[in-house]
Amino acid sequence: MAQTPLRPSTSARKPLRQTLPPALGKTRYPRNVPAPVLVEFHRGPFVESRHRGHVVQVDVSGKVQQGIGDPDMVTSLRSAIKPFALAALLEAGGADSFHLTGPEIAVLASSHHGEDAHVRTIQAVLRRAGLTQALLACGTADAPEDEITAARLAREGETPGAVRHNCSGFHTASLLMSKLAGWSLADYWRPEHPSQVAQADTVARVFGVRPSALVTAVDNCGVYTYAFPLVSVARAFVLLADPAGAADTARKPLIPALTKIRDAMMAAPEMVGGSHDAPDTMIMRARPGQLVAKGGAEGLRGIGLLAGARGADSGAAGIAIKIEDGDRAKRANRAVTIETLAQLHVLSGATLERLADLHRPPTLDPRGVEIAQAVPSFRLAPLSELG
Repeated sequence: MAQTPLRPSTSARKPLRQTLPPALGKTRYPRNVPAPVLVEFHRGPFVESRHRGHVVQVDVSGKVQQGIGDPDMVTSLRSAIKPFALAALLEAGGADSFHLTGPEIAVLASSHHGEDAHVRTIQAVLRRAGLTQALLACGTADAPEDEITAARLAREGETPGAVRHNCSGFHTASLLMSKLAGWSLADYWRPEHPSQVAQADTVARVFGVRPSALVTAVDNCGVYTYAFPLVSVARAFVLLADPAGAADTARKPLIPALTKIRDAMMAAPEMVGGSHDAPDTMIMRARPGQLVAKGGAEGLRGIGLLAGARGADSGAAGIAIKIEDGDRAKRANRAVTIETLAQLHVLSGATLERLADLHRPPTLDPRGVEIAQAVPSFRLAPLSELG
């Protein structure tokens, strides 16, 4: 496999942008109009609260088809950027050089829950590369996310290490890039480090912008994430779903890497999230080989639908969902995700029923009795005139 040289780009070394460039400030959505309500939280006979947000769905050509709200709303991708940034490692030949398996590629693109299977997989990759988990700079905040694992570690008196952090796989990818290219390891997380610059260049190519135009911010794990209009996020996810069909000439070199990442995520969805209460894992398992999903913090989720996911003759599609209030309770995006997939005929019948707790997330009292419920309350509409 031919390797793409890993090279630093001076344009990506500029300081963080503090304001959005004018091109990202434009919107076709009416100004001074609140975002539509997507979810109502029902407690007893009344609506206790409401979640507003946006949904956009594009076809394989990137044309907007359906949605609600503002497709041009600018949002950070947070962890949803991981599958795209990971392409830098694969383009450089990292999968072959480190003999990465499908589940290992999936965990490098993941926001895993810190279960033992995730830890063992990451440790195996690090050992094979001659690296140590002590190099991981993602921290240990909220690790592990899996409640069963966290309870067991607490009983055993074990303090979770960085390898159980949900971004440890993604950080491992940066370490692998650094090892492959002979770059320094201890400071791999710095924005000016060649590994981060290479990832930024790849993200720019995925989204069709110049590296100097990237809008960056630091994610909670200490490395960059990027902001784009929601419609651009949907277009990135249709590219992930169908790299060969969605790529224009400039992005054709990305096809092998994105195809391998997509296939790895779909084949090992438990590595992308976890065994319990992991929406990305659950919806990929619900339609095996038909969709790829990756969420991000603050109420974001991107979904790529493969050809045939919406019916026998349907083409590939990309979906981006954003809950404006950040969805701290992690209920609104789940409800909107499942309702969107139902309205697009991706989920129905028994499959939809199995995802009932995601579709209408319940709140339980101390005895396990349902006392409240998040209910989706929107209808997607054709938006083809938006282009």
